[in-house]
Amino acid sequence: MPAMRLPVLAALLGLSGALVLPADAAKAPAPRRPNILIILADDMGFSDAGCYGGEIETPNIDKLAAGGLRLTHFYNPARYWPSRASILTGYYAQQVRRDELPGLGGGGGTPRPAWARLLPEFLHPLGYRSYHAGKWHLDGKALAGGFDRSYALYDQDRYFNPSQHALDDRPLPAVKPDSGYYASTAIAQHAIDLLAELAAAHGQQPFFLYLAFTAPHFPLHALPEDIAKYKGKYSNGYDPIRKARFEKAAKLGLIDPKQGMSPGAEKWDAVAN
Repeated sequence: MPAMRLPVLAALLGLSGALVLPADAAKAPAPRRPNILIILADDMGFSDAGCYGGEIETPNIDKLAAGGLRLTHFYNPARYWPSRASILTGYYAQQVRRDELPGLGGGGGTPRPAWARLLPEFLHPLGYRSYHAGKWHLDGKALAGGFDRSYALYDQDRYFNPSQHALDDRPLPAVKPDSGYYASTAIAQHAIDLLAELAAAHGQQPFFLYLAFTAPHFPLHALPEDIAKYKGKYSNGYDPIRKARFEKAAKLGLIDPKQGMSPGAEKWDAVAN
């Protein structure tokens, strides 16, 4: 066990030894364990969603935000594969060799240490079923990491006809062009199917669902109807969109307008020589 977790474990053990429950508490039924859903968008900007100031229509995400908690100060590893390692292990990506440190190695292709287990392995003894749908980009396979079922999309450059994807760690045939497949829809549908299977076969057993979309990872391949919906939306260029997002986020109370905007980035229509 890594040393950094020992003080926390010691504190929990000390608390458990000192805690005395009333006699009635021992007779009370155990509360039902909550279901856990993690929805991960790949390389998404802070202000992309409507509930964070974006001009993009994200009504379902906005509904979740309206009934939940919007974080305004948090950190992430700024890239997709270290983020996944942190989310599913609880460690900094560098600790589990999923991001590089000078002189210590690591990186996207480096396997995790044996002690860096994924979340499903901790949830399984508590009675959870664990499901994965979407992009993987971790070392190893999903079922080997404790998931009960998985639809994994490895081909992040093709939203319409991926050639590398797998069901329960077994490769699937390449998707034929013009089949009607679209990555975001397929990932969401697999998740829905998995939850339907859970309800039918496992009753009230709690679940952990890791729903990891490829979008909006570059290159973003949008559906024709979505392209048509936003035609002309960005014709005015980078700065007006940036200013509008800043003002909307400030109005929503997500940022302090007194801080002002950060220095501008390179314009999106700039061409490198």
